[in-house]
Amino acid sequence: MATVQYYGTGRRKNSVARVRLVPGNGTITINGRDQEQYVPFANLREVMIQPFNVTETLGNYDVLVNVNGGGFSGQAGAIRHGISRALLAVDPDFRAALKAAGLLTRDARMKERKKPGLKKARKASQFSKR
Repeated sequence: MATVQYYGTGRRKNSVARVRLVPGNGTITINGRDQEQYVPFANLREVMIQPFNVTETLGNYDVLVNVNGGGFSGQAGAIRHGISRALLAVDPDFRAALKAAGLLTRDARMKERKKPGLKKARKASQFSKR
C-alpha cells in the first residue's frame, strides 16, 4: 500500500531543504532527528510551521526533511520554503494565502563575496597615518 507523498524543495542562503509531506499527525523529522532536538531555538521552530498556520493545516501532515548547508536560521528558512512548495502540491488553492504571506518567494539575500585587499566583503584594515 503506497501512501501519498508531496515533495517540495526550499532554499535560503546556503541551505537546501528537501521536504516530504505525508498525511499524519504533525511530527516534523529533520535529518532523522526530532525538530526540538535538531533546532534549539523556539522562534526558528515557529518559522518552520508558518505555512501550516497560514493554510490552517497544522497537524494534518508529517514532515520529513533532509537539509544541508548553512546554519540554523538559513535551514529553518529553507524548510519553511520547502513546506510551502509541498503544500502547493497538496492543494493549488493554497497559492493565494501562501503568496499573500510571502512564503513562496525565495529569499535571494546571500552573503557578499570577499573582495581582494580587504579583510571581509567591506571591512578594511584600520587606517594609520604614520
